[in-house]
Amino acid sequence: MTRPALVALPLLGLVFWLQARIDAHLGAFRARQEVLYLWSGKHVRRLFPGFENLAADIYWLRAVQYFGGQKVFARDTRMELLEPLLDITVTLDPRMEVAYRYGAIFLAEPVPVGAGRPRQAAALLERGAAALPGNWRIRQDLGFIHFLHLHDPRRASDVLLDASKLPGAPFWLRNLAADVLARGGDRVTAKRMWRQIHDQSDGVVRANARVNLQVLDALDQAENLTRLVGEFTRRIGRRPRTLDELRASGLLRAPALDPSGAPFVYDAETGRVRVSPRSVLYRQDREPN
Repeated sequence: MTRPALVALPLLGLVFWLQARIDAHLGAFRARQEVLYLWSGKHVRRLFPGFENLAADIYWLRAVQYFGGQKVFARDTRMELLEPLLDITVTLDPRMEVAYRYGAIFLAEPVPVGAGRPRQAAALLERGAAALPGNWRIRQDLGFIHFLHLHDPRRASDVLLDASKLPGAPFWLRNLAADVLARGGDRVTAKRMWRQIHDQSDGVVRANARVNLQVLDALDQAENLTRLVGEFTRRIGRRPRTLDELRASGLLRAPALDPSGAPFVYDAETGRVRVSPRSVLYRQDREPN
């Protein structure tokens, strides 16, 4: 047997032992009991002196499983246990970057995509920035949360500027900080942020970023269709009865479908085009008034 295998076997046994000990303390399942009995990172840390990092890995896995299970199987997605699971994880291992960065995205995204708790997401990243003061990516994510979810471009710009000063930070962070401050909450800057999240991530976070980019594209399409309705009205002297009339007039060359394939909703009385509430890309909080 190779040397790495000899080393790995005892560690594997240690993981199973640690998992069994957690289960013995918490009962048959587990995540709900952790909250009902007010388990905290400090409590769990005292149970496993010397094995905190292994315990943190287990709790991080539980947080990911809980998040995924709520999205896929729960009828009423609430994710109230996500924040306590993340708290336990980073208390056990304050240097676990992935728990801060991915955990913040899980917390910040609106229900049912995430927990709908952007302020808690920002607090988690603040905690990560304190634990990992040289990590520019955590501060970058904190700036994104302030811009995309808390709608505070000034704070976002300050955080991104701080991130840009850290060793290894990309040059574009300083430019992005300036754009955020100058342009406020515009869609172009939001797309730029989601593109960065997409390119730096993988798995569920990358997929979520891709969907958010499509949401923003759908809003752009809806605005363009509304503009075309106005152009039709100027040419013909009345609003089109349906969006199909735009195609018949030559103003629109393709079916009026959003990136998911869902048709847009058109109000012939106001001439307004919106993303359909039945579309997977519909986000009520992003629809213009």
